[in-house]
Amino acid sequence: MSNNFEWAEGMACAVTAADAEGVIRYMNRRARETYRKHGDLIGRSLFDCHGERAAGIIRRLLKEGGTNAYTIEKEGVRKMIYQTAVTGADGRVTGIVEVSMVIPEELPHYVRK
Repeated sequence: MSNNFEWAEGMACAVTAADAEGVIRYMNRRARETYRKHGDLIGRSLFDCHGERAAGIIRRLLKEGGTNAYTIEKEGVRKMIYQTAVTGADGRVTGIVEVSMVIPEELPHYVRK
């Protein structure tokens, strides 16, 4: 997994990247702020930070690839969580990236042709 995440540092959403073993290798500024109370998570396993259901989803993404997307609400703030496997040139999974973004309560939906 490439460590070239300069593009994510100034984003208005949290970006966290982990390697193929599920070890966190990068968190942008927003992600570090979001999880500040847990200390520095770089170098820690995603499996230490998630319950069994979520850990199962992460294992599947790391093994098979693909994506997992859902919305949450915490303390009155709605967020879209998008987790996706990252693959190398050979098609093998090299890690996983999670993007967490605040979304409005009413989110417009457009159908385009």
